[in-house]
Amino acid sequence: MNKGLTALALGTFALGIAEFLMMGILSNIAASMNISVTTAGHFISAYAAGVCCGAPALLFARKIPLKKLMAILAATIAVGNLCAAIAPTYWTFMAARFISGLPHGAYFGVGAIVARKLAAPGKQVSAVSIMIAGMTVATLVGVPAGTFIANTLQWRVAFYTVAAAGILTYILIKVWVRDVGKLPDMGFKGQFGFLTTLPPWLIFGGVIFGQTGIYCWYSYIDPMLTNASRFTAARLPWLMALAGFGMFAGNLIAGRLSDRFKPAAVAAAVMAAAIPILALFHLLADIQTAAALLMMLGTASLFGSGSPLQSSIVGYSAGGEMLGAACIQIAYNAGNAIAAYIGGLVINATGSYTAPSLAGIPITAVGVILLIILYRRNERPGALHHPYSPAPKS
Repeated sequence: MNKGLTALALGTFALGIAEFLMMGILSNIAASMNISVTTAGHFISAYAAGVCCGAPALLFARKIPLKKLMAILAATIAVGNLCAAIAPTYWTFMAARFISGLPHGAYFGVGAIVARKLAAPGKQVSAVSIMIAGMTVATLVGVPAGTFIANTLQWRVAFYTVAAAGILTYILIKVWVRDVGKLPDMGFKGQFGFLTTLPPWLIFGGVIFGQTGIYCWYSYIDPMLTNASRFTAARLPWLMALAGFGMFAGNLIAGRLSDRFKPAAVAAAVMAAAIPILALFHLLADIQTAAALLMMLGTASLFGSGSPLQSSIVGYSAGGEMLGAACIQIAYNAGNAIAAYIGGLVINATGSYTAPSLAGIPITAVGVILLIILYRRNERPGALHHPYSPAPKS
């Protein structure tokens, strides 16, 4: 295993706990702060808003060596989650969650560029999937452990743990990641050139619609499992581990497939698979075995499109890799924020914790269509435009 990729993966491990732990302890934090579960859902949106605000800062970081930039982002992970651990009130915790989200998109964006530079020839997508695997391991191990800590000790301890992981990531990046230099400086305006082509917009659209549709369901997986499926709180850590396994498997399998097949086709297929899963979850949520299995398959589809599209955007944004990497993270986390809001509205309107899974189906379908257009236009054999090359303006 490439030690540099391992160091990068530790950072996504920390970010994975910071982001996905909320789904497993939402009810716990709501009770602690004497607020409703849907109001606690705002903490998910606050993190996502931080991602959307932090990622564009990469526009001004183009002259910073990539290794140094990754170390700065790792330090910010530590600071943000330390603030979350000590935040005493609803509003201070909201602010801490926003700060915690600031390095998220930038870390994934720059990390994808660094991972591709560290990769062996022809293994770029697999390298990106290894970096992202840290987040899936977080959902497999870190989130269940954090959920257990929250239910047996205190939820704040979990955020102290994330801060410690951020510090360790900083150290390992300094020691294990080789210097990969800087990106060519195309100037501030030159970074925007790739946005005059269609493929990046198809990726951004596919991401934001696909993420919104699936995350509309997953944002409220805690109350869905405890209310609709009638699982006890004591079983949530094991269920979160099962969800994490789905994410882990979906990410690595899709990454390997994308080294052999076209990334857009793999991402579209994975996203399309989520549609029947969402429908079946609504119908079968009261059957515990079915709910657990569908949750695992749903999280596999949630993460399966990540490494193909995260790697692809770097290829489609020549001269503006930083901006492309930032924009795709904005798309992912804007989708998360919108999804949590839509899911809350649907629950309040219907009184059903499984209704968000149905609401996500048509939204996900739009994302699938956009990625199919990308494949047919740019990546299938005989396509008019060569993969990873700027397409003419429409």
